[in-house]
Amino acid sequence: MGKKRTDRQDLLPGTLDMLILKSLTRGVMHGYGIAEHIRQLSDEVLHVEEGSLYPALQRLQLQGWIASEWGHSVNNRRARYYRLTRAGRRQLGDAESSFARLIEAITSVFPLAVEGTR
Repeated sequence: MGKKRTDRQDLLPGTLDMLILKSLTRGVMHGYGIAEHIRQLSDEVLHVEEGSLYPALQRLQLQGWIASEWGHSVNNRRARYYRLTRAGRRQLGDAESSFARLIEAITSVFPLAVEGTR
């Protein structure tokens, strides 16, 4: 991955759901695993707190975008495991398209700094 960052960033409104759905494309995960996956992929910039994660998981489940079942973690603790549903995959595709358009628009207002041109 590149250089590790130490500056944590708050998530933009509406991005947590997309990050959870994207994480679950890798397979079934429990809540802690989802939070760790997001943290690791973001080079430790994005930290999802339990107080945000579990209400989001419940909301996504109520929308039918994820499903869950109880199981046991590698250390034999009882844990709820989440998986992406077909509807969740469709929602993720829509969210990724919308987010790509948003990033493109923001980048046109704030061009990304190219190394050597700062």
